[in-house]
Amino acid sequence: MITETERLFLRELTKDDFSALYSVLADSDITQHYTYTFDKARVMNWIDKSIERYNIFGFGLWAVCLKDNGEMIGDCGLTMQIINNQIKPEIGYHFRKDMQHKGYAKEASIAVRDWAFTNTSFNTVFSYMKKSNAASVATAVSYGCTKVDEYTDEENETTVVYAITRDEWLAQKDKL
Repeated sequence: MITETERLFLRELTKDDFSALYSVLADSDITQHYTYTFDKARVMNWIDKSIERYNIFGFGLWAVCLKDNGEMIGDCGLTMQIINNQIKPEIGYHFRKDMQHKGYAKEASIAVRDWAFTNTSFNTVFSYMKKSNAASVATAVSYGCTKVDEYTDEENETTVVYAITRDEWLAQKDKL
């Protein structure tokens, strides 16, 4: 286990998570902001890439599981992404449709944010998404981010970037 919250635990993805992850990523409503669709090969590649990231960086996208029954409901974690032509640490998340609007994305993102500032030297963590992705924007704001950038991406769409600094995180923690 990587980290846990009141209702969730996050752990490394394994090949055994294929079916659960496929039910998330193959849902076109969930991945509507991607430039491609997820077939079985892409989902397996997603898992393989996550495992590779654990070995290289010590982090990646993790399986998000319910504490009460161990069911995997999505993924959330820290990855290195190219954001407006710079490589930055990004908190990403994907949750099964029937598990959305229950606070799980916020809860998992807060746990990843806290893990990142506790276990890495990053002074800022980011989340980026298409401007039209209101749900992802809301999640980024819910874990303490503010908008720091906006740019036209390679699909000629507007991408927005949200971030929280270590100092902002510490100030939030001091208020609790």
